[in-house]
Amino acid sequence: MKQLRRLMVAFLVVVTATLNAQVTTSGIAGKVISGGEPILGATIVATHTPSGTVYGAVSNADGRFNIVGMRVGGPYEVKISYIGYSSVKVSDVNLQLGETYPLNVVLKEDANELEDLVVSAQRTKFTSEKTGAATNITSSQITNLPSVSRNITDITRLSPYGGNGMSFGGTDGRTANFTVDGANFNNNFGLSSSLPGGGSPISIEAIEELQVVITPYDVRQTNFIGGGVNAITKSGTNNFTGSAYVFHRNENLRGDAVYGKQIAGARDIDRNTTYGFTFGGPIIKNKLFFFINGEMAKTPTIVNRWRASTNGVADANNYISRTTESDMKTVSDFVKSQYGYETGSYTDFPADEGNNKLLARLDWNITNNHRLALRYNYTKNRYWSSPNASSMDGGTRMSEARMSQASMSFANSMYSMDNLVHSFSVDLNSRLSDKLSNQFLATFSKLDDIRGTNSTEFPFIDILKDGQAYMSLGYELFTWNNGVHNDALNIKDEITYYSGNHKIVGGIAYEYKMADNAYMRNGTGYYRYSSLDDFLTGAAPEIVNLTYGYDGEANPAARVRTNKIGAYAQDDWSVTDNFKLSYGLRIDGLFFNNDDLITNNAILGLDYSGRNIDTGKWPAANIIFSPRVGFVWDTFGDKSLKVRGGTGLFSGNLPLVFFTNMPTNGGMVQYQAQINAVNAGKKGFTMDEFAGGLVTDANGKVTTAALYNKLISLGYPSTISPEDGTVPSAIAAVDPNFKMPEVWKTSIAVDYSFKTSFPFSVTAEGIFNKTINGVSISDWSIPSVGGFARFNGVDNRPIYPATYRNGAKAFVLENTSRGYGWIANVTVNAQPAKWLNLMAAYTHTVAKDVTGMPGSNAESAFTYVPTVEGPNNIKLHNSQYTTPDRLVASLTAHDKSGNHYSIIYEGWRGGANYSFMTVNDINGDGYNYDAIYVPTDNDVATNQFRFVSEDDKTRFMDYVHSNSYLKGQQGKYAEAYSVYSPWVNRVDFSYKHDFVVKTKSTKNTLQLSFDIKNVMNLFNSNWGVAKYLNPEIGSEARILKYEGVDAEGVATFSTPASINGNTQTFTPSYSLGQTWYALVGVKYIFN
Repeated sequence: MKQLRRLMVAFLVVVTATLNAQVTTSGIAGKVISGGEPILGATIVATHTPSGTVYGAVSNADGRFNIVGMRVGGPYEVKISYIGYSSVKVSDVNLQLGETYPLNVVLKEDANELEDLVVSAQRTKFTSEKTGAATNITSSQITNLPSVSRNITDITRLSPYGGNGMSFGGTDGRTANFTVDGANFNNNFGLSSSLPGGGSPISIEAIEELQVVITPYDVRQTNFIGGGVNAITKSGTNNFTGSAYVFHRNENLRGDAVYGKQIAGARDIDRNTTYGFTFGGPIIKNKLFFFINGEMAKTPTIVNRWRASTNGVADANNYISRTTESDMKTVSDFVKSQYGYETGSYTDFPADEGNNKLLARLDWNITNNHRLALRYNYTKNRYWSSPNASSMDGGTRMSEARMSQASMSFANSMYSMDNLVHSFSVDLNSRLSDKLSNQFLATFSKLDDIRGTNSTEFPFIDILKDGQAYMSLGYELFTWNNGVHNDALNIKDEITYYSGNHKIVGGIAYEYKMADNAYMRNGTGYYRYSSLDDFLTGAAPEIVNLTYGYDGEANPAARVRTNKIGAYAQDDWSVTDNFKLSYGLRIDGLFFNNDDLITNNAILGLDYSGRNIDTGKWPAANIIFSPRVGFVWDTFGDKSLKVRGGTGLFSGNLPLVFFTNMPTNGGMVQYQAQINAVNAGKKGFTMDEFAGGLVTDANGKVTTAALYNKLISLGYPSTISPEDGTVPSAIAAVDPNFKMPEVWKTSIAVDYSFKTSFPFSVTAEGIFNKTINGVSISDWSIPSVGGFARFNGVDNRPIYPATYRNGAKAFVLENTSRGYGWIANVTVNAQPAKWLNLMAAYTHTVAKDVTGMPGSNAESAFTYVPTVEGPNNIKLHNSQYTTPDRLVASLTAHDKSGNHYSIIYEGWRGGANYSFMTVNDINGDGYNYDAIYVPTDNDVATNQFRFVSEDDKTRFMDYVHSNSYLKGQQGKYAEAYSVYSPWVNRVDFSYKHDFVVKTKSTKNTLQLSFDIKNVMNLFNSNWGVAKYLNPEIGSEARILKYEGVDAEGVATFSTPASINGNTQTFTPSYSLGQTWYALVGVKYIFN
């Protein structure tokens, strides 16, 4: 009862636990026997050799023991002893992240034995007790990996299920779960596909081990539907160790041709140098350790090559603009003298990119039963961009960019993007008794993406010449108050209790997320003048714009906040010595915070076939049940053949941008004033109100506040009431019953270890996924197409009427249960010698869904899926993120002369997935994403599918017959994202050489390295080149043009000039990304 009370107290003391934290430690479990009988009371002591950290356990009545919360890696020395029996020492034990190492020991009854029996740990890929698909990548593998970019996704490709960034199993990479020491490093907001910190939130030099999980039937692992990546950072040991390194690549360390064709700009300056160091060691030996890593990368980058001319004559080939230096000087001098504004240079432009990282970690062995780890991580990534090319509001955008042969801008109109990461973690592991252990883990991550500039507050100004862009200056028009802020707080407390042959794990959980998106177009004001003279003389501008927050809010933002509370329990039951069963249940409650929302009654009053939209409420509370069962069967009891598998529910996340779309488009956050002659007339004034120069305050200063006050005086609103509200042109909403993505995963695998003198194994694994709660978007303003007229003939899709919508567009985030997929994998691992490691794997993936939610805007996600009957009626199709076939193989070798070799081969089909569509909008729904019908020869012969000419018919049908996909699809509509790019085969190579000098007890190593991506391309520019859609066809596979309906109501078509029987669907990509690329490095290492 005392231990039961202790268990209950531990559950109640801490009321929160992380959902994202995943696993950060390892463990050892096993059985101690003698003469076939279990030994009660045997002492097990595991010592982490590098740090002297000691872990202990005592075997129970069944002879079983468990040690959890252990440092990942090793080597460990494990001593098992019992009075009257000879002791056994097991050396060279290495632990994998998130896995339990099985260690069964037989003691001999011999009281006279003075020496311990020493054995080496088995070297096999199957020493862990995993049940589902997971890949562990060690520090040694990371160090030897060929990598030019030196980022996380280079590492994850070692997983058979990796190779496509953070996308696993055909899912959107933005939904993957990436944790470092349990802390959230996810792309939570989802504006882009990159990880935080500009895609590289942590240095690979700081990573101890990384784990890719696809189907972990461990209820502790959650927040993904495709896959997750868990990383842990390095720790200090009893020896002072460190390194200092520099890596460099430039334009001369890459190829300059594809298929023998020179690539323009291949030798233009493009350089990156990374400097860094690591340092770790003891503060108090065996007790307190530190590890730090710092890294700085510099990339001098040419963002703008355009320069002003001296004579007003453009020379596009040499990046000379028609804008003259004298005009730019005139404008720069004018605004400085008139308004006190510095435009910045018109000859030099800030462009250097930078990436700075810092990581610090402390590990404290408080006692042998309590261990604490603290970590802080900081990353700042900055890059620069030219002003937006041509976007603007209130008038016709120019065809020429603001930096082009027609126009120039100043340096202070450039903008930067800062990707910031601040992350903390506290991890306390405690052994409360021989049967009870506890882990407390708290993490906080602050992930921000913020635009910046060197400009002071000033309006953005476009000046035209001859009706075309000529000059721009001021604070970049989309940069003011433009930022995404994302906070994630995670805390967990987890109890592990041992009872006989059961290991029971339970935890309670809390997660807080906040994301806000601030985006103010024209936030400092915008003016457009018809000519340079108009600007200099103070004539009335063509356009004046300003976006401002209601009620004086200076930094309006759309915000979403969630609280997630959960509990989980799992029993790892060793049914027999060679059969383990894990079963558990996770229950999570997701609660949105409505305090940041305001109901817009104008929207609420709209009737969508009996449905209403309340933009003042997030979805109702959502309770998520995630039961899971997994097993592993050591068939012969010698780890030579294991059968494992399981089934369970996994819940994930959706990029939060799809939630903030609702308040952003809810009409209650900010007002966008767009003033031109027409709009001014509607308000009862003329553009002469803005004659006499830029609007200034009483002190003659150009300020945003002065322009705001001017607009208020002209009748523009300063406030809005929920009772009145306003109806925007497009509404974004979330279904009140919306649930986060959930999938049901089932897998079965067989692991076989050959009886050879060296580790040699093969794994065959199959995974099936079924969508439980998928994500889709519907436009509630679109009625059912059931009542629409249809074309006659074989392509009888519906025809949308000219005014088919019922009210304003209303894009509503909803759920769907449609979707499934399966994955088959075969992996071979071998280590013929200690200096040689081999791996090869083939993975086939099928994933079907309704939408991959492309983009970040509600309407873009709704639109960009090809359909037949319109985007409210999307058919199940292949996922746009699927790489259907992938091969990966690696070889790592070392010799006694200090040489290290590593080769990775990757071959894949797909990854660039296309859809055969019409050139134009055939069904009249206003969206130009219409899938084609692929006619049979008989359809054409019987005139059921019609072309406008014989030539169009011949060329199209010849192309159909020559294309394997279209030929197999005849008589059907083309399936979205089902035209896969052809196979690509690439080899990456790494060579490192160590120069070693030993001084007393210190080993000093100078390591020279050479990494090359796509090495075969170095020898032949045809090799390793990906093929994408033929540019003659276009950027999208639009191969039929709708030419109208004939007198019989049958659609007629023409064939684009590029399409015929000889048209190649895919051609080589003539870009630098297809060529070889090398990285050279120098690293000093001491231990």
